[in-house]
Amino acid sequence: MRRNGSAATGVTRPYPPLSTIPRPPASAGHPPPGPKRITVVGAGIAGLIAAHELERLGHRVQVLEAGLAPGGRVRTHGFSGRAHGPLVELGAMRIPASHHLTMQWIDRLRLSDRVRQFRTLFSDDASYLATPAGHVRVRDASPVLVEEFRRSLPPGPDHRPETLLCAAWLAASVHAVAPGTFGRGLHTDLPVELLGLLAGIDVRPYLVGGAATRIDLNRFFAHHQGFAAHGRFRYFFDDVVTETSSALFRLDGGMDQIPRRLVAQLRGPVRWGRRVVGLHARPDGVTVDTRHGLSTERFDCPYVLCTLPFSVLRRMPLTGVGDDKTAVVNDMQYWPATKIALHCREAFWENDGISGGGSFTGGLTRQTYYPPVESDPRLGAALLASYTIGPDAEALSEVPKDKRVATVLGELKPMHPELASPGMLLDARSQVWGEDPLSMGAASVRWSKDPDTAEEERRLAAAPQGALFFAGEHCSSTPAWIEGAIESGLTAAREIHGHVPLNRGVTAPGHRVGAGGAR
Repeated sequence: MRRNGSAATGVTRPYPPLSTIPRPPASAGHPPPGPKRITVVGAGIAGLIAAHELERLGHRVQVLEAGLAPGGRVRTHGFSGRAHGPLVELGAMRIPASHHLTMQWIDRLRLSDRVRQFRTLFSDDASYLATPAGHVRVRDASPVLVEEFRRSLPPGPDHRPETLLCAAWLAASVHAVAPGTFGRGLHTDLPVELLGLLAGIDVRPYLVGGAATRIDLNRFFAHHQGFAAHGRFRYFFDDVVTETSSALFRLDGGMDQIPRRLVAQLRGPVRWGRRVVGLHARPDGVTVDTRHGLSTERFDCPYVLCTLPFSVLRRMPLTGVGDDKTAVVNDMQYWPATKIALHCREAFWENDGISGGGSFTGGLTRQTYYPPVESDPRLGAALLASYTIGPDAEALSEVPKDKRVATVLGELKPMHPELASPGMLLDARSQVWGEDPLSMGAASVRWSKDPDTAEEERRLAAAPQGALFFAGEHCSSTPAWIEGAIESGLTAAREIHGHVPLNRGVTAPGHRVGAGGAR
């Protein structure tokens, strides 16, 4: 799989951002067509948002979902029973305040009263940070980080202490967010590059702490939004800023309330357990191959919106599409992610002074998060023991399945010896997105691509093929986030609404042209 450059043609052209693209007209010189019949493939966020919008525009929609629950890569797990037990997010777990579409839909779904702050890495001074000197508290980490950063610099001029402090915390954020191999690949150039980006910036207004030993990176980035905008790691730094921001939110009661409420508001059917195994674009519609249990079926649809990740789509027959589309489907980069959650007898970390947020644990475990106890405390507490992405998730997946939890526990116990207490560990749950047959990866990534190449990939990914349309975070300007799924779902719905079919007498959805059993 190609990991750099244009996924399809190698050509890069400057396109405007999605927000500047006007909504498509209802038709080009024709009166608006009557209600369309659309089959949406996938009941993730993109598919459900598109279905909701298409119904609002007056169309008839059915949704085909291979699984038995909505949400796609939004997956909330409840220990000790959903109603009262502690919850942990095995998929999407946070919403940046800047993601306005997501916040608007939370309002529309009447979930605003459940919005809470998501406390992230470094947000709690008592949490831990892996350093060459071992695990240290965040509040005590500055001297260790500055000394490590200073040793990594080549011989050269001296720098102001506050500049070194800011650069050291930026580097720590990079290594905490980046997968281990990716971060190690940055190690040689990163210190010099960071100091170059900080040249000419007075960081003294952002010093915090009793002895001015910390940098308020959130305020720094808020006042210097162009920081790293033109560097080769632009998209990577965007994620670093987002993931370590204080302006992150979650939903009390679980993120899966979003897809569950979307399903509840749909008028058309959601057909569970219908796995699409082939898509064939034709001049007058789309032929869909599905599997339900042991039965297979083929039927024609006037319109299909495919929201499957390309990592799944490229494993099935896809015909009637152009070479550019085939190339981007085959070449789009997806990174795996693995989450390992523990059900603990109690929130022992609170006795250690940790009230939330996350630790950079390092090793195979990488990141550890401490969800708040919002359920009955007698039912225990959930600990997101390990969150890994990319090569780190691959490395953890190479550990035999029956030893993964033990491996993470082994890395956590020096930091949290309470885990070794008899009866502390009640249960464990793992989600390996790179091995999930309905996802085959956690999200698409464009970290290594320049802006023009990234936009070209987005354009090709979202481009319809006749009556076959596409949506999902991979088709958006905000990949790997719920915001991108919503953005792409709305865009695709409006494109379908404005599309004029070649033949308005096309076969109705559900018309069977092959065998295999009931839908």
